[in-house]
Amino acid sequence: MTETGFEKVPARDRRRFPGISSRAYEHPADRSALVALRKLSGFDTVFKALSGLLPERSLRLMFLSESVRVGETQFPHLYAMLRDACYILDLEKVPQMYVQQDPKPNAMCIGLDEPIIVVTTGLVELLDEEEMRAVVGHEVGHALSGHAVYRTILLFLTNLALKIAWIPLGNVAIMTIVTALREWFRKSELSADRAGLLVGQDVQASMRGLMKIAGGNHLHEMNVDAFLAQAEEYESSGDLRDSVLKILNLLPRTHPFTTVRAAELKKWAESRDHQRIMDGHYPRRDEDKDTSVTDSFRQSAAHYADSVRTSKDPLFKFVGDLAGGAADVGGKLRDKFTGAGAGTAPQDKAGPTEQG
Repeated sequence: MTETGFEKVPARDRRRFPGISSRAYEHPADRSALVALRKLSGFDTVFKALSGLLPERSLRLMFLSESVRVGETQFPHLYAMLRDACYILDLEKVPQMYVQQDPKPNAMCIGLDEPIIVVTTGLVELLDEEEMRAVVGHEVGHALSGHAVYRTILLFLTNLALKIAWIPLGNVAIMTIVTALREWFRKSELSADRAGLLVGQDVQASMRGLMKIAGGNHLHEMNVDAFLAQAEEYESSGDLRDSVLKILNLLPRTHPFTTVRAAELKKWAESRDHQRIMDGHYPRRDEDKDTSVTDSFRQSAAHYADSVRTSKDPLFKFVGDLAGGAADVGGKLRDKFTGAGAGTAPQDKAGPTEQG
């Protein structure tokens, strides 16, 4: 056993990924957006100018004065995890990390010039050593991908939208940008979950952590397989009305639903892409400048097309039927929205039947 701070954890070697590019673990939609932004001429200049308007310095001072900075003498077990995560993902500069008093389990990585990581006491108290390691890796993944910049901008714009809510057109314009950023943000969370798995290298710990975030510290009352079954039921159950409700429920959120995150991560953990990274075959950082924006968008488009084709969601299945040239589109649309059974004939006077 080796000592890391207050708790003892099993000593085991974890694979390291020298020079790894964040493209190795980024979700296709996240990757295409980031590649485009990185290639955009003058992008860095614009955001350096914008940084004077954003309350980044205020945020740093707030955390410095109101939270506990992680280090060798404060939360040393978290500091050891942070340094280990940076070593595994080959992030040269270790970000500052703070523990904030808040009973709600949460973590974030923000900052324009340099990323800072913040975890709440609720999260620290909820997770065990290996589960927390995955979370720290998740946040270091955000830092390596450069997500902190865009997350800070989203935070700023969300606050701005609240302040100018009384200006109809101004609020609509800001919220349009916020909605688009939230869609990217949700995909960035899937990317960071993968980074957390690369750091922790324990898929069961990652699953447990997500399950605890959903249901609290009651592992003896929960089951990973049953939790993943919820994601399957969420995706496949209901009719088109439920699909619309899913979209409406998701739009204001910055994070994907927890069961969905668990299912996505398990799927990636079992994929060939993940195995290739673990075998040492992954894109390197020094190749990022040669990355094609077109190729990245093509990969993203292919991913979405595959998602529509393989999804069990009623709306996606209907879109797939349309793409396949399904007959009687009007009848299919009516049946999907009303929940009519497949065997219900159009001339049935009894009306549509509700699906169970």
